[in-house]
Amino acid sequence: MSKKQLKPVPRFKTEAEERLFWLKHDTTDYVDSARTMRAGFPNLKPTTQSISLRLPLHLLEMIKVAANRRDIPYQSLIKVWLEEKAKSS
Repeated sequence: MSKKQLKPVPRFKTEAEERLFWLKHDTTDYVDSARTMRAGFPNLKPTTQSISLRLPLHLLEMIKVAANRRDIPYQSLIKVWLEEKAKSS
């Protein structure tokens, strides 16, 4: 079995040019997938979106007390609790 001859990846002047190129071309013609490695980006923060959430005052106060006991911002505690609940569902 002979290996497929890969095409050379062109040099791009801009990211937009590269983006357009990969939209129109198949990477299997340019990249040997058997030699690729999984990349990790540990310092990237996930994309977030602000939302407005109305809570009863007594519930918000309970959350703030719980957050204060843990010495973290109450918004962070809400995010942790929501993620835990979403993962368990």
